[in-house]
Amino acid sequence: IVLVPAFAVGRAQALLHAIRLLKDAGLIPDLPVFLNSPMAEDVTRLFNRHSELHRLKPDECAAMCRGVRFVNTEAESRALNELRYPAIIVSASGMATGGRVVHHLEAYAPDPRNAVVFAGYQAMGTRGAALVGGARQVRIHGRWIPVHAEIVSIEGLSAHADRDELLAWLDALALPPRHVYVTHGDPEAADALRQAISEKHGWECSVPEYRESVDVAS
Repeated sequence: IVLVPAFAVGRAQALLHAIRLLKDAGLIPDLPVFLNSPMAEDVTRLFNRHSELHRLKPDECAAMCRGVRFVNTEAESRALNELRYPAIIVSASGMATGGRVVHHLEAYAPDPRNAVVFAGYQAMGTRGAALVGGARQVRIHGRWIPVHAEIVSIEGLSAHADRDELLAWLDALALPPRHVYVTHGDPEAADALRQAISEKHGWECSVPEYRESVDVAS
């Protein structure tokens, strides 16, 4: 079993498209694919209905759903934990902090024949970060679950702009901001970006402290 934790909006659809491309190119077997996230299913249908609003063409949207089994009910979700044949399960949430993927992780992480593929950045303190960092057990539903499955991280699918892309976005501002607040990212990375902004533009820039508040209207 290949278990892919995925965010329901955008990431899950990108993964379904990538899986279809890999299958069509003969790079992976034509395994059954299960999308186990009601929200991801709704968003996938929106992708098909409004192809004019994103980059995938109508035939590409139709193709990414070909062979995908949408899982809705709780009973269907539980049944996925009893699969006895190779398959790909795409399920939310993307950092394995909650959602249906946690149950699948509990079922499939102990078996070395399986793989868990993280498609994107894993924030500090999440199960995803622990697993990518090499944890050999994770706590799920009050129990420590051994991790023997292969853990894979695909960082290229992260939806966040990197340091250079953020600096380029700031370069394009017509007027300099009064103050820049770096509110996202791990502490070291956030402070490095703050320093880069201050050095490049000479703007006031800071990383807010926990519970710090600012009155932007003034």
